[in-house]
Amino acid sequence: MNPSKSQHPTASPSSDSQPDYAVVVPAYNEQDMLPRTIAALQAAMGSVNDYHGQLIVVDNNSTDATAEVARQHGAEVVFEPINQISRARNAGARATCTPFLVFVDADTVITPDLLNGAVKLLDSGAVCGGGATVDSEDPCPKRARRTLDGWNWLARRLKWAAGCFVFCSRDAWEAVGGFSHEVYASEEIWFSRDVRKWGAARGQEFIIHPERVNTSMRKLEWYSEARLAWLTARFLFFPWLLRSKKHCELWYERPCEERGAEPSSHKSAADQTPSAGPPE
Repeated sequence: MNPSKSQHPTASPSSDSQPDYAVVVPAYNEQDMLPRTIAALQAAMGSVNDYHGQLIVVDNNSTDATAEVARQHGAEVVFEPINQISRARNAGARATCTPFLVFVDADTVITPDLLNGAVKLLDSGAVCGGGATVDSEDPCPKRARRTLDGWNWLARRLKWAAGCFVFCSRDAWEAVGGFSHEVYASEEIWFSRDVRKWGAARGQEFIIHPERVNTSMRKLEWYSEARLAWLTARFLFFPWLLRSKKHCELWYERPCEERGAEPSSHKSAADQTPSAGPPE
């Protein structure tokens, strides 16, 4: 499957003091997770010497206080009305003119070394983009931990960035048309593939940084291991299902909210069904 791209993104006008890089955080109903994520990002951004950063939280049509919490913690807020993560990421990138872009999920904590390394790699001109090794401090079964290790092995081998942390040059983002709106999940894999090809033609690498990000395993609180395995395995045999939001409930439904309860430790960044607009 080769999903078509979104309409070619363009950046919005900026002030005279233009930052060097922007960190974009797509967020749907993430009022609980954002304070920790933003605090970690601000600490990391403060450690990036010689570069000025911009922190943007994209409120993906939240029904809670996501936007207010983001502003209270010092982030700029951009609104994206259609609940699709690809659109939220692209909206954040369009809201800035920075030459370097970093995309971090709202339930993910990154280290200063990772952000510093990513920005410097992009500035070197030798790297067009990349991702990071994925880890989690959340308790999880051994099988889930082995699955995470398997993903990291595959990501390093195939140069696939996990969606929780993606970085790239603006030139690369614009050249490939941003994150695809044609699929409801796995858009970061298509994006990684296309940016890698674009960079290779220019003698630039797409890398998976060895520094680890700490992301949540909250889906394990919502689904059984067997259910997760089935929901994921379907796409290996029927990849075209990624074009259907109905079949991507793993990313777009919250069993805890349907039951009228909160998960024990996390809230999801999954999206609601948009009332209008083209699909991702």
